[in-house]
Amino acid sequence: MAEVMRIRPTHARSRSVAELAEHLGTPVPGRGGDVEVTGLSLNTSHVAPGDLYAALAGARSHGIDHLDKAVRAGAVAVLTDPVGASDPLPVPAVVVDHPRGRLAELSAWFYEHPSDAFTTFGVTGTQGKTTTTYLAESALGRSRTAVVGTIGTRIGGVPAASSLTTPEAPALQALFAVMREEGVEACAMEVSSHALVQGRVDGFRFDVAAFLNLGRDHLDFHADVEEYFLAKASLFTGERARRAVVNVDDPYGRRLVELTPLEVTTFSTAGNAADWRAVNVRPHRLGTDLTILTPDGREIEAAVPLPGVFNVSNALAVVASLAGEGHDPHDLVAGIAAGPGVPGRMERIEAGQDYTVIVDYAHKPDAVTAVLDALRPVTPGRLVVVIGAGGDRDQGKRPVMGEAAAALADLVVVTDDNPRSEDAAAIRGAVLRGAEVGPGVAVEIPGRRDAIEYALRLAHSGDTVVVAGKGHEQGQEVDGVIHPFDDRDVVRELLGGRPA
Repeated sequence: MAEVMRIRPTHARSRSVAELAEHLGTPVPGRGGDVEVTGLSLNTSHVAPGDLYAALAGARSHGIDHLDKAVRAGAVAVLTDPVGASDPLPVPAVVVDHPRGRLAELSAWFYEHPSDAFTTFGVTGTQGKTTTTYLAESALGRSRTAVVGTIGTRIGGVPAASSLTTPEAPALQALFAVMREEGVEACAMEVSSHALVQGRVDGFRFDVAAFLNLGRDHLDFHADVEEYFLAKASLFTGERARRAVVNVDDPYGRRLVELTPLEVTTFSTAGNAADWRAVNVRPHRLGTDLTILTPDGREIEAAVPLPGVFNVSNALAVVASLAGEGHDPHDLVAGIAAGPGVPGRMERIEAGQDYTVIVDYAHKPDAVTAVLDALRPVTPGRLVVVIGAGGDRDQGKRPVMGEAAAALADLVVVTDDNPRSEDAAAIRGAVLRGAEVGPGVAVEIPGRRDAIEYALRLAHSGDTVVVAGKGHEQGQEVDGVIHPFDDRDVVRELLGGRPA
């Protein structure tokens, strides 16, 4: 098995510049129409020899400003708008009025619509996307599945270099072409609101799209929660998906059921009327046991190897989605039960201590509440949380996160997350103001490692310590520099265990 999967197909049909122009319905360039293009790229850092470079207008600059770099990397042609083509260019140019809006469809056509060869399962929601895609991988079997998302891309269990939760269209369609070559049967993919707004997942239709939930997030990108919801809802249209699976425990999910023109399958873990339901939910220290009621009235005993009703909901989304694509729900349930868990998502760190330590990615108010709410009933002692907030992001959620933590935890240790370009003390202060509202005790410990050490030093038998916010991340960004930092390794080191 390869250590790293390729990100472009081994065999791809080349296209001439003239063919590209004709496909887009624009005049063939006066020169260079016979130049052969062997790949597409939107990012100059990803250009390979023979590529068409897409030079698009950005918020701060135009991609044409970076054409020389792309050409040095091997680009043989450029796709741009009339502004980008206003001056003489060193390579043949295909010019259309709105290239970003055409790029996804062009990419799918260039690679001969590779996603038609396997099932595509798109997952959207404020929280749980990564966990749901991992559970889908477990349900179907790693060797048969591809996953695209926050933690990266894996094809048949082999990691592939990727960036962004949802890659840009040229990179995504190239990955789909690799998946086709590797013979995968299904791709489970996180679909972010950014990807939907920016058209990264245009050019093909998901076989099934699942809606998990919606809460406050990305308000540094969207004007308000309503705009955020409408971005998510755009996945559930006939242009982007064939079938919808929706969580009707969420009020936005119930609203989506009324809005979408797609065939809808519903699911619930909270007793609401739905096609698929989880009942007799039995949480325990290592996960959750439950019974699934199917649309045809059968009962299936299931186990989710992660604590929390929200993870039961994620698992039910997988079963409801993939059973509708022809998979046996009993096999899906068995795969989920045998799964290895999800990196940085309710990840338990064991180093011989007599208390529980959990590392989780929770960095939004609803996620903090969900994690602590899941652990409270299975924690006989005190519940301690280490928490911070990221800089250069939605400032309004900071006190809300602090308040959410203090509402359920006995001790809230406020520290640094990724301050980025902001003053770390000011960020901590905003979180602390919210935490002081709740019944839990709040303390401020500058320095993330020091804060984790403080929480672990106070822990006793039966307690649970949650280190929240960074999850799988392996770096901490301060003033534009990413310093090596992995919460899981720090915890193991402090507990006297060996870092991963």
